[in-house]
Amino acid sequence: MFKMFRRFNTHLRPAVKQLFRHTLIPWRPKIQSAAPPAALHLLDDCLVVHYKGTRMHLNYVWLRDHCRSAASYNSKTNQRNLDTGAIDLSIRPDHTSVEDDHLLLTWPGGHVSKYALSWLAENSYEGKKQSIIQPRILWNSDIYKNANVPHAKWEKFMSCDDELKKFLQNYLLYGIAFVEDVPVTVEATEAVTQRVSLIRETTYGRMWCFTSDFSRGDSAYSQLALDRHTDTSYFQEPSGIQVFHCLKHEGTGGRTLLVDGFYTADKLRQHSAESFELLSRVHIRHEYIENTDGHQNHITGTGPLINVYPWNSEVYMIRYNNYDRAVINTIPHDVVQRWYAAHRELTTELRRLENELWVKLTPGKVIFIDNWRVMHGRESFTGLRQLCGCYLTRDDVLSTARGFGLQA
Repeated sequence: MFKMFRRFNTHLRPAVKQLFRHTLIPWRPKIQSAAPPAALHLLDDCLVVHYKGTRMHLNYVWLRDHCRSAASYNSKTNQRNLDTGAIDLSIRPDHTSVEDDHLLLTWPGGHVSKYALSWLAENSYEGKKQSIIQPRILWNSDIYKNANVPHAKWEKFMSCDDELKKFLQNYLLYGIAFVEDVPVTVEATEAVTQRVSLIRETTYGRMWCFTSDFSRGDSAYSQLALDRHTDTSYFQEPSGIQVFHCLKHEGTGGRTLLVDGFYTADKLRQHSAESFELLSRVHIRHEYIENTDGHQNHITGTGPLINVYPWNSEVYMIRYNNYDRAVINTIPHDVVQRWYAAHRELTTELRRLENELWVKLTPGKVIFIDNWRVMHGRESFTGLRQLCGCYLTRDDVLSTARGFGLQA
């Protein structure tokens, strides 16, 4: 017995002691210190902020100019109080820190500016360069037809904000939208357009109603086929939205042609980046000259065929109208040949059959066209064809959309 106890004491006791030593040691979880919400680096000309994968370079004058304190910014009117012209162009903060996901800067003189890091990421150049202003679905004929985009109905459209919101969403995504069952009158057409935006009065009037009587000095007032184009390219700011309502057609033909200019511009950028860049850089003139009884007009507008935002290269306007393009005298001789070649490439893309969407406008169907994006034309027709419509202000359409929380 003694020998057994001695053997246990000699061989097992150290193991038991070792077991209890591990058992009795209290467990301490590993606590990892949270990563700082942002890393700051002060350079001579800017503050570099690293936040959630975005590296921002924030100019000091820019930071002071965008202070959102009550002394610098009126949050009720969303207007700046600060006099930007009085900011010291060599200003630098005396102290910088990050607290609760906010950047705090103390400026010479003691003024403190506080910025949400998320706001800086959204509004920095680096943030804007990576984002788009307006989401869009680019389309050719098949893409649009397969999307089965619903049309709004007159009664619900005029009384229900949800219907208006859906209409605006479709308009923003595709650049065209329809309202059906509209009473076949100019007055009803005016009412349905005012549900969307303010009417833009032009040299053609507020609401216009026309037929093929050549009453104005424009080829639209004829029975001829019209190639794809954007309207009022000769305005310094072309009309934003084109509205058409066919009140009557007693004849054949006259279908409306629609082409997504942004889709074709994207195709051009993919296969010929140099041509795309040239058409987006070189400015040309468009011109409207009218000398008819009671109408004397001479209007000119200048701009590139393809307009892009310089910070993210997003296309925001097409100005394409071969009928109204003026004399080309804004392009130097060593560039003009390349411009014509680039123009030909874009035109070829625009005229591809798969890019043409043909629709028949019938009484009661009103179409809204983004005149900065979607080109329209028509096939020739016979008989009496009477249309009414107007232009809408683009800014107010987008304002209405933003009021519904849509990105525009």
